[in-house]
Amino acid sequence: MQGSRFRILLVIGFFTPGLISAQGSDLRLPISLDADSSEYDGKSTMVVFEGLRLTQGSMSIEADEGRASKLDFKDSVWQFSGNVTIDVEDGHIESDAADLTFSDYKLVLATITGTPASFEMQRPNSSDPTYAEAGRLEYDLVKGIIEFSEQATITENGNQISSSYLVYNIKEQLINAQSGGDGDPKVRITYTPKEAVEPDAGEGAEDTDAGSPEGSGEGGQ
Repeated sequence: MQGSRFRILLVIGFFTPGLISAQGSDLRLPISLDADSSEYDGKSTMVVFEGLRLTQGSMSIEADEGRASKLDFKDSVWQFSGNVTIDVEDGHIESDAADLTFSDYKLVLATITGTPASFEMQRPNSSDPTYAEAGRLEYDLVKGIIEFSEQATITENGNQISSSYLVYNIKEQLINAQSGGDGDPKVRITYTPKEAVEPDAGEGAEDTDAGSPEGSGEGGQ
């Protein structure tokens, strides 16, 4: 028996447009690296940093430890672990580990894991943030596709979609959600209706009085 599959028009704007605009404007800016200490691991041919902070424009990454195959960012892979935080314009990520692949000084692939990893994005023209969490996130920045797996959940404005596997196509603004099959939880969508419009002050005051203990007659002690 195949797992349930859903494709829905995206109504929760997770990870966009803040992250994309930040990437486009910041990729040409200098990259700054600060660390408490660094050393070269000859066995793995990796440079190891402790207490690492990496910044480029409005993007910043902090971690207890960072490992890099190269330092020029032209073609390198960075492995961050321990209290990893990633901040971009209007967005914040917290995770246990993150692997970032750079090509031609551009971040092209990000794999983020946690127990779970959490993601929060403040969209323009919205007072409520979008919140998501998953055990694993793989973000292909070239294709504009994010894959969430391991108990993924996205919440916005009280509405929530959860599944063992979610694919978010940023360009098409679509979410494809599916369960892993037999034994895995089904795709769940929770919709919270908006609160009814509050009555004006006069009507509200009358209703409140009518429903108060004093207005219930002789039932009070």
